[in-house]
Amino acid sequence: MGLFSKDIKTMDDLFVHTLKDIYYAENQILKALPKMIEKAGDTQLKQGFEQHLRESEGHVRNLEEVFRLMDMEPSGVDCPAIDGIIQEANEIAGEVEDQQVLDAALIAAAQAVEHYEITRYGTLITWANQLGLDDSAELLELNLAEEKATDEKLTELAETRINMAAAR
Repeated sequence: MGLFSKDIKTMDDLFVHTLKDIYYAENQILKALPKMIEKAGDTQLKQGFEQHLRESEGHVRNLEEVFRLMDMEPSGVDCPAIDGIIQEANEIAGEVEDQQVLDAALIAAAQAVEHYEITRYGTLITWANQLGLDDSAELLELNLAEEKATDEKLTELAETRINMAAAR
């Protein structure tokens, strides 16, 4: 089902499609993060990725609860956007030999993922509120808050350490 598929007829359909999109994305991120942890050279960056892996596991559980609240079995739909972001990150990481530059590239890739998640969660929260899905909105807000916090930590790490080391 594409984003503008004829299967999407109502706001409920659009909400469910986007929920399945972020569920797929979170599961792909769970697969990608261990590789990023392994490639990271900076200890704080490695720890940040490890923390985000644990948080992402919680995000998946929260999404599964949203599905349950809607009496639906959790499932995903292919998300070419997240697949492309992860593929690009893997390609860039494979080309960078300098560890400090690689750490800067990993942060940039991680932030691309975070920004995608932030947009999806923000949209889902707005729609959940409009559809009267208050319990779902609360769970999605928990995920959004952690995504924003991760993005802020990555920015701080990049600006105070990683980018300066890579530029030397």
